[in-house]
Amino acid sequence: MPELQRSEPETAELERQGQRLDLAKIRRIRATTPDAIGSVMQARRRRPVSAGDGRLFIIAADHPARGALGVRSDSMAMANRYDLLQRLVTALERPGVDGVLGTPDVLEDLAILGALENKIAVGSMNRGGLRGSAFEMDDRYTGYDIAGIRDARLDFAKLLIRINLSDPATARTLEKSARAVTRAARAQLPIMLEPFMSEWVDGSIRNNLSTDAVITSIAIAAGLGASSAFSWLKLPVVADMERVMEAATLPTLLLGGDPDGSPDETYASWADALALPGVHGLVVGRTILYPADDDVAAGVDRAAELVHPGVEEAP
Repeated sequence: MPELQRSEPETAELERQGQRLDLAKIRRIRATTPDAIGSVMQARRRRPVSAGDGRLFIIAADHPARGALGVRSDSMAMANRYDLLQRLVTALERPGVDGVLGTPDVLEDLAILGALENKIAVGSMNRGGLRGSAFEMDDRYTGYDIAGIRDARLDFAKLLIRINLSDPATARTLEKSARAVTRAARAQLPIMLEPFMSEWVDGSIRNNLSTDAVITSIAIAAGLGASSAFSWLKLPVVADMERVMEAATLPTLLLGGDPDGSPDETYASWADALALPGVHGLVVGRTILYPADDDVAAGVDRAAELVHPGVEEAP
């Protein structure tokens, strides 16, 4: 991968796969005219959430805010923000990619670069349960809130709902999440719920990906808030997805899954699950952004074809 040229900070640009990002522009605006960021967000061209075939392919990039930087054997893979932004821009420019999920810092950087034009922008809300911390189950709301999402003219909200029956912090998470769902419904803002049944194992949090556990998490998440009218689900692809999809009527997006797995097996599992009633697309992060062969564009194109069959390939 080409290295960042830093000899002249005001003209530093990152090159990857023939593209160039004006990183100096981001730094300059953040340092000298931070009020311009709000103006950029307000001026952003938006698109309907549901358009064309009604399916969505969203790139996820909210992992860093929770301290989850690792991909496969590289524990700091997502630490280089310049590299992450370039990978995101590469993905967002491919046909069939509908939008991106991120925290304010990431979405604002992308907006400054013009990468959010005509894309669905999803604001990530609760990133406080830092990976590997003693308080990891305390998924506090440290990112966007519903008012902030509306003020920034984003299109979707997203929250993480990890449910640990033996950890008291779960009660607070459920209460705060229910309030967020209620506020989103009142604002007529779609909100993506990512539920897991989780547990402490040898000092770390593990998500239970058994079919029954996923179904249980769906039942709990779907009942949150004073209205579910604008609630969506973001679910992992697990065994017996037919049973999983019969557990709720909420529109569902599939979670990208483990970047350690075989790419062929991963794409095959997505294809099978995408054929089920109620599944409206994919939300994929590290698996797509940091593929084993480092060819972001090829991986994105392959996934886009699954979500939007017949999508035209970019040159």
